[in-house]
Amino acid sequence: MAHKILVVEDEPGIADNIRYALSTEGFEVVWSATGQEALDVLKSDGISLVVLDIGLPDRNGFELCKDIRRTSAIPVIFLTARADEIDRVVGLEIGGDDYVVKPFSPRELSARVKAVLRRANAPSDGGGSAPFQVDERKKRIAYFGRPLDLSRYEYRILHVLIGKPGWVFSRDQLMDLAWEEPEASLDRTVDTHIKTLRAKLKEIRPKLDPIRTHRGLGYSLKESP
Repeated sequence: MAHKILVVEDEPGIADNIRYALSTEGFEVVWSATGQEALDVLKSDGISLVVLDIGLPDRNGFELCKDIRRTSAIPVIFLTARADEIDRVVGLEIGGDDYVVKPFSPRELSARVKAVLRRANAPSDGGGSAPFQVDERKKRIAYFGRPLDLSRYEYRILHVLIGKPGWVFSRDQLMDLAWEEPEASLDRTVDTHIKTLRAKLKEIRPKLDPIRTHRGLGYSLKESP
């Protein structure tokens, strides 16, 4: 059965491009032009993921995401025309699973949708054996069942890495996603936080190092512990 994707976008031309791209990949697409329409659609069952524009005519996309998160953990991918990294960080912090900046390639969006759905539908053994457990509401992360005592930026960096296992993030990308004012910090600051993160993880599993260093490129989280 095809996944049903809700596209919340007030510009018909952009919505049509997204609908076409996702439909050709086998998805069933539902379109809403306003936030209220989207909430009405979500009351019915069957939506697998929401592609959500931030600039809607009746409400801010961030506020709509907060409303969705009060009752549902359905994956949300933000669409934004804003280049400000703060918007991206806010989107991820309030429960967004990914974001795409306009103008974007429909093929890229389709790939992001597939990746987020894979993560959302990954099998779980129900016993908490996955190395990381994230509590979005309380902004806490546990490692092998033990809560980590993390600073704000340690939490944000680790949260980004956990969200995309195997993806290599450059220092600049991590700063854009984790810092309120990335331009005011040095890229080596990321190295310092990665070092303290590793130390805290090793306190729980001394023989494991789930964070990989890619020299000259950045950091990633191993896809298996």
